[in-house]
Amino acid sequence: MTFLFRDAVGPALCPQGSVVCIGAFDGLHLGHRALVGRAVARARTLGVPAVALGFEPLPRELFARGEKPPRLMLAHDKIDGLRALGVEGIGLLRFNRALAAMEAADFVHETLVGRLAAREVWVGPGFRFGHARGGDLALLQAQGAQSGFRAEAIEPVLDGGERISSTRIRAALVTGEFATVARLLGRPYAIGGRVVRGRQLGRTLGYPTANLRFGGKTPALRGIYATWVHGVGDAPRPSVSSFGTRPTVDGVEPLLEAHLFDFEGDLYGRRIAVEFVTHLRDEEKFPDLDALTAQMQRDDAQARALLETSVPQRWPAHSGAGAARHSASIRQASA
Repeated sequence: MTFLFRDAVGPALCPQGSVVCIGAFDGLHLGHRALVGRAVARARTLGVPAVALGFEPLPRELFARGEKPPRLMLAHDKIDGLRALGVEGIGLLRFNRALAAMEAADFVHETLVGRLAAREVWVGPGFRFGHARGGDLALLQAQGAQSGFRAEAIEPVLDGGERISSTRIRAALVTGEFATVARLLGRPYAIGGRVVRGRQLGRTLGYPTANLRFGGKTPALRGIYATWVHGVGDAPRPSVSSFGTRPTVDGVEPLLEAHLFDFEGDLYGRRIAVEFVTHLRDEEKFPDLDALTAQMQRDDAQARALLETSVPQRWPAHSGAGAARHSASIRQASA
């Protein structure tokens, strides 16, 4: 059973102690996995729960002016992924002005000591926290010496001599370097979610789609892609997907629309994951629906040809397609 909590201040959740790792965990790339893996291993050794501590929304989203900065992963996939990595507790703390104003020492006292009774705290290289980013590893270690916990940072996880980071992955997504993205993540890039009803225009044009919303967040990629859809039947389904605001029909909210080739059926309410393989073109506005339909036919043919030489990955259990299986094992902790 995994417990989930949102508040930095509140009753004790781990009176017997815990091992805590802290990070944004956007994308759960190989660096994140190394950090979580260290905390889980140490927790097993000490016989206490491993707790992954992050923030929702991400701090950079709260402070952004204008359009929010792009993110790789939504909260539900992050929860599934962290749980699959072996943590017993997941804290997605509500990052608001009050939490942003909390002094680093107060965060240690209220959250790490008060809520989690941390025996060890693990962070990534260059970790900063608290009001005006005033806290760092040295402060954690000084506070730990007073409160009875150990604090350490893992070594950077490198690829080609460069540190693996969410920023690096976002940049590779923009340029369509999906092989690089998969290498840095340790798996192909995909977006999971529950299929929702759209305007059903694709069905009218002969291209019905399974639609996923991105939770009001800014996606890290936009355009038309050759994709695999996981979670529909026993094998991934080849597809062509559009991710954007649909300018031809005056769309506003980013929407992921996946057209599964040669498929008939009702997918509303089903959890799926869309794996991105190749960028076909950028999103564009067409003069009319006939021009849009003609381009969709070309996209369809191009994606089919590309996917004939592509091998879909065996999707990990923490993908969006597996979220429904995990959700029954997650409980909400008291405030």
